[in-house]
Amino acid sequence: MKTIILLLISNIFMTIAWYGHLKYKSSPLWMAVMISWLIAFVEYCFQVPANRIGHQQFSAAQLKTIQEIITLLVFSVFSIVYLKEGFKWNYAVGFLFIIAAGVMIFKK
Repeated sequence: MKTIILLLISNIFMTIAWYGHLKYKSSPLWMAVMISWLIAFVEYCFQVPANRIGHQQFSAAQLKTIQEIITLLVFSVFSIVYLKEGFKWNYAVGFLFIIAAGVMIFKK
């Protein structure tokens, strides 16, 4: 569970780093890059321990799959709440296919 929590926190920071600047398009690009880089540093402070701890229990492929599914969930909430973008039915279907693929990674 510690791995999942750390991955969730890291994905929140990374989503903010990658997409948070989209609301501030009038800001200079160099400023967006620098602020995003600083936020991404915090993300790495959670991502690296998550992978180190998680690799004791999961394979690297499983860790990446968990991370991608968490990313989709975090991004979905972020795009609706922060960016005020709609969530279309085809996004949900596509994400469900990705989650289904993730389930296959854990099959023995």
